[in-house]
Amino acid sequence: MRKLVAAAFALCAMVLTPPALAQTPPNVLIVGQIAEPKSLDPQAVTATNDFRILMNVYDGLVRFKKGTLEVEPALAKSWDISEDGKTYTFHLRDDVTFQDGTPFNAEAVKFTFDRMLKDDHPFHDTGPFPLAFFFSQVDEVTAKDEHTVVFKLKEPFAPFLSNLAYPTGLIVSPAAVKEYGQDFGRHPVGTGAFKFEGWDPNSKVVVSRNEDYWDGAPQLEAVVFRPIADANTRVAEMLSGGIDLMVEVPPDGLAQFRQDENYTVYEEAGPHLWFLILNTREGPFSDKRVRQAVNYAIDKKALTEDVLQGTATIAEGPIPGAFEWANDGSVEPYPHDPEKAKELIRAAGAEGKTLTFYVPEGGSGMLDPVAMATAIQADLKKVGLDARIQTYEWNTYLANVNPGLQGKADMAEMAWMTNDPDTLPFLALRTDAMPDEGGFNSGYYSNPEVDALLDEARKTTDQEKRGELYEKVQKIVHDDAPWAFVANWKQNAVSTAAVQGFELEPSFLLVLKDVTKG
Repeated sequence: MRKLVAAAFALCAMVLTPPALAQTPPNVLIVGQIAEPKSLDPQAVTATNDFRILMNVYDGLVRFKKGTLEVEPALAKSWDISEDGKTYTFHLRDDVTFQDGTPFNAEAVKFTFDRMLKDDHPFHDTGPFPLAFFFSQVDEVTAKDEHTVVFKLKEPFAPFLSNLAYPTGLIVSPAAVKEYGQDFGRHPVGTGAFKFEGWDPNSKVVVSRNEDYWDGAPQLEAVVFRPIADANTRVAEMLSGGIDLMVEVPPDGLAQFRQDENYTVYEEAGPHLWFLILNTREGPFSDKRVRQAVNYAIDKKALTEDVLQGTATIAEGPIPGAFEWANDGSVEPYPHDPEKAKELIRAAGAEGKTLTFYVPEGGSGMLDPVAMATAIQADLKKVGLDARIQTYEWNTYLANVNPGLQGKADMAEMAWMTNDPDTLPFLALRTDAMPDEGGFNSGYYSNPEVDALLDEARKTTDQEKRGELYEKVQKIVHDDAPWAFVANWKQNAVSTAAVQGFELEPSFLLVLKDVTKG
C-alpha cells in the first residue's frame, strides 16, 4: 500500500499524457473536487465540498441509510428515546478504535459535543464551530458508562437524529484534538473507512484504507481529493485521464460524457436551493417591493433551461420540493414578469439604483455562478437596476458573505444542500440567526411570525404537523422575499467506466467505502 499512497502523492506533479496513455495509480481513486477544503475538522466547517472528504474519515453515532435521508445505526448500535422526547440514550459499539489507536467510547462522544457546545471546555478554542446551531437544544451529554452515552435536551427536538447523521455530528479523536489543538483540522483523526495521510495545500488531500474499519475495510487502497475550482478544467482533467471521478459537472460537460461509453454519468435529486441573499437592512432591498421586483425580474426558466441546460428546476421558496412532506406545492414560483417588476421598482422609488452583487467563482452546489450572475445582471438591467458584479474565490467569498452584507453588498449568490426542512430557514432566516450571533442570516431578515413557526416546528415530532408549519413558513417567506428564489439542482457526477459501486446520495455527501476501481 505504501507504494500506492506514494504514487497518489506524486500524481499531481505528473505531466498528463494524451487520453489513451494517461493513467491514475491502480486501486487509487482520484476525485476532482470543486475547491480547496477549508479544514478537515467536522465541527469547524460548513461547506459540502469539505463534508465530502470528512464522511470518509469519520463516523457519527448514526448515518443516513444508503440512498435515503433515513437514519440508521453507525457508531451507536441502537438508541432509546424517553417518552417526553428530551432524553436520548445511545448504546455504542464496543469494537471500534480511532485511527490513532485510541479507544472510541462514551467519553469520546461527550468530548466531541462538549468541545463544540461549551464555552468553558478546555478545547473550545479549537473552533469556531459555525454549525453548533444544529445542537442548540442539547443541555447535557453524559458518559453513563464506557459504551453508553446520554443526551439530555432542553425540549423535544425533531431534527436531532438527522442532525447527528450530518457531518457536524461526526466523532473526533480526543487524543488528536489534544495533541494538535487549533491545527487538528490539518491532522484529522476519526473512526472512518479511510485514514488521513496528508494534505498538500491547493493540490490534494490523500486518505488511505483503514484496514481495521469496524464496518469492513474498503477495497480501494487510497483516495486523492484534488481541488479543481474551474468546472471546465475538471472536465478537461477527466477527459485527459487525470481524475477518475468528478462532482458537479457543468451542463455542457454532462452532455458530452453522456455520449461517451468510457464514462458513467450519475444524477440524483436532493434538497438543494440556489438563491440570492438580499440585504434587507439597508439600500434598495430594505423595501419589500424591490425584493419582490427582483423575483419577478429574473427569468428563471431561461436560467434553468438555457444556462443550466435542464439540470435544475425553478425554486418557489426556502423549502425545497424534495421535502415533499413539508412542501405541498401550494406556493408557486414567482413568474417572470418584467412589467410587474418595473411597477414595483417605480413605486419604491428605486429606478436606476446601483447594486453591489457578490458572486463566487465556484463552490458547493453553486452550479454555474458566474454565468448565472451575468444572466441575472442582464435581467435586472431590463427593469432599471444596475447590478455591479464582484467575483471571489470560494473560501474568500464565504469569508465576505457569512459575516453579513451590511456596508459591503446589496445581494449575493448562495446555495444550500440540507438534510431537513428545518436546517436552512433556522440557520439563515431567523431573527436570532444574525451573523453577529453566529448564524447565517447574512441579509438580516426578521419576521417574528416566521421565528415562532420555526421554533414550534422543531418541537413537533408529528411529521404531518411539522409539515404544515413549514408550509406556512414557505408562504410567508415567499411573500416577504428576503431572497430571490432561483433553482433547485439535480446533483450530478461522472466517473470513468473503471469505477464501480459509486452512487450519489440525496444528502449530497460522498461515501466511497464500497467503491472499486477495475
